[in-house]
Amino acid sequence: MKVKVQSLSDGSAASGVDIELNDAIFGLEPRADVLHRVVTWQLEKRRGTARGARERSEVARTGKKFGRQKGGGTARHGDRRAPIFVGGGKAHGPRVRDFNPSLNKKVRALGLRMALSSKAKAGQLLVIENLDLNEGKTRELKGRLGQLGFGRTALVIDGDALNVGFARASSNLSAINLMPAVGANVYDIMRHETLVLTRAAIEKLEDRFNG
Repeated sequence: MKVKVQSLSDGSAASGVDIELNDAIFGLEPRADVLHRVVTWQLEKRRGTARGARERSEVARTGKKFGRQKGGGTARHGDRRAPIFVGGGKAHGPRVRDFNPSLNKKVRALGLRMALSSKAKAGQLLVIENLDLNEGKTRELKGRLGQLGFGRTALVIDGDALNVGFARASSNLSAINLMPAVGANVYDIMRHETLVLTRAAIEKLEDRFNG
């Protein structure tokens, strides 16, 4: 699959250069069931463990009867672990809920390749030479977005190191998100309208799957 490489600095094609994308990564037929499994797994992994409360049988207090059954002029309590006492066990407290699902690595890798392929097939994939800006200003970047066709929301993926000037210029734009190639994931790719990759990002992604 060939995609035209564009230039961010002037908002045009970079001397008409095309880049050949690996069909094993960008040319697959997307499957909704695989994408759904990976996205569900990602969202479940984000959830923290719900802490449980100690109930009556788990509280470290004496089990001795509080007082006499009759003649004390008070209620007929059992022991200090009862929920009505300070320091007693919680009645019907929250249980421990650990959200730690598992998903096969091959399915995760397949889901990421299908997410990349879905953007390429839908025409929502842009390839740019690099993220260099002449001034590194937000005003300059906003002027380039319409020319390049970033869409309403865009996920920009760079190589190992993020471009400092682009990161500073895009920090005030809520529609633009930036991440390194190592952080590429199915959920973030699918929730943005446009996927923008640099040459360095494509090299890292291809090395990630080929390695």
